[in-house]
Amino acid sequence: MGPDDTGGLDPVVHPIARLSICALLASGAEWLDFAAVRDSTGLSDSALSKHARTLEDAGYLEVRKGAVGRRPRTWFRLTPTGLRRYTAHVAALRALTT
Repeated sequence: MGPDDTGGLDPVVHPIARLSICALLASGAEWLDFAAVRDSTGLSDSALSKHARTLEDAGYLEVRKGAVGRRPRTWFRLTPTGLRRYTAHVAALRALTT
């Protein structure tokens, strides 16, 4: 595999933190709030924000901001592109073991 051939691995999804975020969001929930993603992945607030921004900039993640009562909230979900890219990445990882 050369430097331009990733073998189907997606460099946006590949870092473990982003892979964890995508895996969680691909598990079937429509929207998950920031705290649930943070707690499930074990990321700090700042690390989650950074990785979420990268996924959002790539078009893989949709971010919705709002409020519950007077408290600001942020929710995430994978875009159709994000789900496809995550699924393809997982398939490429599995192919490495066969």
